[in-house]
Amino acid sequence: MNDTIVAISTSLGVGAISIIRLSGKDSIEIVNSCFKGKDLRKVDTHTINYGYIIYNNEIIDEVLVSVMRAPKTYTTEDIVEINCHGGITSTNKILEIMQLEGCRLAEPGEFTKRAFLNGRIDLLESESIMDMINSKSEEARKLSMNGITGHISNKIESFREELKKVLSQIEVNIDYPEYDDLEIETTKTILEKSTSIRNSLESLLETSKQGKIIKEGINTAIIGRPNVGKSSLLNNLLQENKAIVTDIAGTTRDVLEEYVNIKGVPIKLIDTAGIRETDDIVEQIGVKRSKEALEKADLVLFLLNSSEELTEDDKELLKLTEGKTTIVILNKLDLETKIDIAEVEKLAYNHPIIKTSMTTYKGIDELEKNIRDLFFGGAARPKDATYLSNTRQINLIQRALASLNDAIGAAELGLEVDMVLIDYTNTFNLLGEVIGENSGDELINELFSRFCLGK
Repeated sequence: MNDTIVAISTSLGVGAISIIRLSGKDSIEIVNSCFKGKDLRKVDTHTINYGYIIYNNEIIDEVLVSVMRAPKTYTTEDIVEINCHGGITSTNKILEIMQLEGCRLAEPGEFTKRAFLNGRIDLLESESIMDMINSKSEEARKLSMNGITGHISNKIESFREELKKVLSQIEVNIDYPEYDDLEIETTKTILEKSTSIRNSLESLLETSKQGKIIKEGINTAIIGRPNVGKSSLLNNLLQENKAIVTDIAGTTRDVLEEYVNIKGVPIKLIDTAGIRETDDIVEQIGVKRSKEALEKADLVLFLLNSSEELTEDDKELLKLTEGKTTIVILNKLDLETKIDIAEVEKLAYNHPIIKTSMTTYKGIDELEKNIRDLFFGGAARPKDATYLSNTRQINLIQRALASLNDAIGAAELGLEVDMVLIDYTNTFNLLGEVIGENSGDELINELFSRFCLGK
């Protein structure tokens, strides 16, 4: 990390402004060597300076240069950001000049990696930055922000502080084994502290699924017989024609996936092929994938044609929704109603039933409101919004909880406190790994490789 790195921090393309970011001990000197304006070596930190980038006596672009001196920067190193006119040509030219003057092109996520390695942020905060970049909804943004500001990290650290107190108590007991009163007090402390920490870790894990949904979206499968309006529903929710809509049954041969934000709820819509018996080999593959999508779905939108009587295929499909969070949609309300609504209600496992018309858009708003209420209602959304939305984090918390339970079990059985020490130490170390303590180079490199070049 002794060299100076450079990368484009904005999306490369036509736009008003592009930003080229440098970080490292020579960043100010390098930019100053081709900057006409104030001497950047003498300007105050955290200032923006007007001038030109000039190379080989040629004016490359009119720019604003931000100078930020260590340690109060994103990486804790000297950082310079060149704000130039947007566009591929000028941006790439300045990037090229910076490299010719001594910079190295940054690896993906290297700026954030330097922030982590220099101790400015921990690993959990680093992952939250990536989540913020990829957030698909306002809720996902809030979730990421809790990680970036250290809200979750502080919780983990508070658990470790409690564990540290218990570990100290155990160490004293090991050093002075002759005092029976001390051993009794130690066992009491272990059980009291452990129970409190266990409850907190269990609460974090309970919200992990919710965090995943906020981050990735609700997996929502649109299911029904061919030609009941599944693709039309997809198009209406997306407000654009993504799926081919015809009156011919079996038009949708494969599974289509699209993201949409429905009244603040991130939804991953999966339009499936109509599920029916068919001799068409391609359609058979589509039907198989539809059933797989149904099994994996967090939410099922089950469509019925209200202008037809309920078929045996409909009844069989309804059976597949048992135990799944489902909204039953009676479509084609603009046509004469022939379906027996009372029979649908009897077979629908108390799923909410919405009446719609995809051609007149009737019922779409009610459907969206139902989806929102299903998501935001009840205990599925804790007020403190402290979520683990990352598989690595969840796995470590699960292992820490298992180790803590082993410690509690050993204490309850009256085993020697030095036996408890092993499980307690393991719990402490696993919680440390959540925020990046004792993480190996391979893991660190893999995590930061997922970032874009300029971050």
